[in-house]
Amino acid sequence: MLKLSNCFLGAVFFFSFVSVRAQVLQEKKALITVDLKKEIAPMEPVWAWFGYDEPNYTYMKDGKKLLSEIADLSPVPVYVRTHSLLVSGDGVAALKWGSTNAYSEDANGNPIYNWKIVDSIFDTYVKRGMKPLAQIGFMPEALSTHPSPYRHYWKPGDPYTDIITGWAYPPKDYDKWRNLVYEWVKHSVERYGKNEVESWYWEVWNEANGHYWKGTQEEFFKLYDYAADGVKKALPTAKIGGLNVAGTSGKGASSWMNNFIKHCISGTNYATGKIGSPLDAILFHAKGRPRLMDGTVIMDMAPQLRDIQTGFKITMSYPETKDLPVIIGESDPEGCAACGMATNPENAYRNGTMYSSYTAASFARKYLLADKTKANFLGAVSWSFEFENQPWFYGFRDLATNGVDKPVLNVFRMFGMMKGSRVEAVSNRMYPLEAVLEKSIRDSQSDIGVLASADSKSTAVMVWNYHDKDEQGSAEAVDVTLNSIPAKKATLNVYLIDRDNSNSYEVWKKMGSPQNPTSEQIALLEKSGKLKCVTTKKVEIRSGKVNVPLQLMRQAVALVKLDW
Repeated sequence: MLKLSNCFLGAVFFFSFVSVRAQVLQEKKALITVDLKKEIAPMEPVWAWFGYDEPNYTYMKDGKKLLSEIADLSPVPVYVRTHSLLVSGDGVAALKWGSTNAYSEDANGNPIYNWKIVDSIFDTYVKRGMKPLAQIGFMPEALSTHPSPYRHYWKPGDPYTDIITGWAYPPKDYDKWRNLVYEWVKHSVERYGKNEVESWYWEVWNEANGHYWKGTQEEFFKLYDYAADGVKKALPTAKIGGLNVAGTSGKGASSWMNNFIKHCISGTNYATGKIGSPLDAILFHAKGRPRLMDGTVIMDMAPQLRDIQTGFKITMSYPETKDLPVIIGESDPEGCAACGMATNPENAYRNGTMYSSYTAASFARKYLLADKTKANFLGAVSWSFEFENQPWFYGFRDLATNGVDKPVLNVFRMFGMMKGSRVEAVSNRMYPLEAVLEKSIRDSQSDIGVLASADSKSTAVMVWNYHDKDEQGSAEAVDVTLNSIPAKKATLNVYLIDRDNSNSYEVWKKMGSPQNPTSEQIALLEKSGKLKCVTTKKVEIRSGKVNVPLQLMRQAVALVKLDW
């Protein structure tokens, strides 16, 4: 028998250990490859949809400023959805409250229509090239079957159910409800033109399976039928849809959605007596579920993605709906935009780069779910806007605070530069879709993922370093290789969102977190809130290939853009 010396055995063990260790380290390094020739599908701007509770913020100072910025970042018209467009009141904004006083009645019960505030809202959109996703709701005080109490005075920390007052009830007269909708659409056509209004989407109510509707399921179907009949009488080519259920993957919500679709396909129409009801788009909601554990926020993307998967699958299960456009009417990390981190500490993710990296990682999975189910995915509404005259960086789910952009808005600026077709992009550190659907991103390694697009003259590659646990980490090396580039030379730009770039929140904290910043400080905050380009240079393309090395901190998002 051959005898080996201890020295030789030790050497074998040492080199084996080194080899295994090197292999493990190599497996951990992020390697991303992009092939511009391998097209997947059009790079649909499903992200170009936004919404909010408080309609009266639309035409206020910071509201107009933010809407202008959103319109400017998008190469296509942005759709905007807001609640309370038919709510009675004086038009004064408050948290989770808004009003337009579009409908009232005289002493004899005759309708009085007043479109002044509604017009000011839609005017603000249309002047910026934006489109309403016009929500038909909620119930005017004069039409409500339970009008008192009507105006609520909810504030962060109060029970969420306190907002549910007279506006959430069925109408006392469905014919008046139908005529209100008819007059609204008719007025819109007169004001904006037939072609413009044909490009909008109309939808009835919000989360009727939850707190927002105090009637039965059948009463909601009746509400929808009468509203849809009013829309189509005013403009037969108008597009209307529903149902905007909450918690789509839950048994009750999926039952509501199935029953609604069946009613629209083969149920007796309450308004016309005919079979079926108009349905031009399918809408539902999808929300995540962050938690606070041992003082640290832990995000949870899985419930949001399961809601989306369920909504897509239900839509695809009916021959009559499988080709309809699908709009995720609200698609967010959790459910209450106006619940700040002071009263809801699990929402502390909203000011910084956790929100921006979550947004990049979650939208990429929405595209994958649409690919998997073959759903006609049109848009996902980020229920995130701004809150006028509120404390700086209070932790609302918003895109800007007091006119200063938060890091999350810069992800949408990145999306706005992605065009053409989605192309094959593979990362050895990106969690598989099925794993994220099951338990989000909880393993020891972070999700270093990629989404890429290309057209004949450019390519854009979005890369992120995301983990559910809200904590910073040292930068990781990411090797991005782009293949099949049809050029010899190109201009490379790298945009970055991280702790030190495109991040007004970190700058504000370094100022001492002032609640009354000076004009000079505000100017600096506004500048730091914009998307920052950290690299600009000319590059040589050899054999259709170029390599771009990155260093990405935890929660960073980068956009690698090549133009030729």
